[in-house]
Formats: sequence, structure tokens, C-alpha cells
Amino acid sequence: MKRIGVVGIVVSGDRHEVQEMQAILSEFSDIIVGRMGVPMPENKISAISLIVKGESDRVNALTGKLGRVDNVNVKSALTTVEVSED
Repeated sequence: MKRIGVVGIVVSGDRHEVQEMQAILSEFSDIIVGRMGVPMPENKISAISLIVKGESDRVNALTGKLGRVDNVNVKSALTTVEVSED
């Protein structure tokens, strides 16, 4: 069963880290249902929030890959709400 969750990302890296992060997000686009990014140039960071819908293993794979990118910090939370497969 799929669950609804949120993923918070803070990126403080340069263009290389951002490109690597974008490639990972594209790879997992099937579970991303919403995305909002807020640049904070005064702090040289960007904050991104994702709304995800997927199986726990798939969401964990996304956050695991993102967490291995330098200068990318990730936190996630999955609800107990189960949704249909579509």
C-alpha cells in the first residue's frame, strides 16, 4: 500500500550538488506529487519541500540517495494514511 508523506531538503552546495539532486528527483518523479522550493540567497541555501505518495521502500530509497549527496540535508516523515494504488 502507498502512503502520503513529506520530504524536507536543504541544499547548501554549488551547481554540482544541485544537478545531482535534480537527477535523483527526476528518477523518483513517479512518487512526487508536489514540490515547492524557496531560495534563500542571503544564507546561500535553498529549502525544498516535497509531498510524496509511494511505498515506504521507495520513499526511503529517495531520501537515502539524496542524503548521500554532499551539502544536501534531508528529513522525511510518512503518515500512517494509506492510499490506493491509482
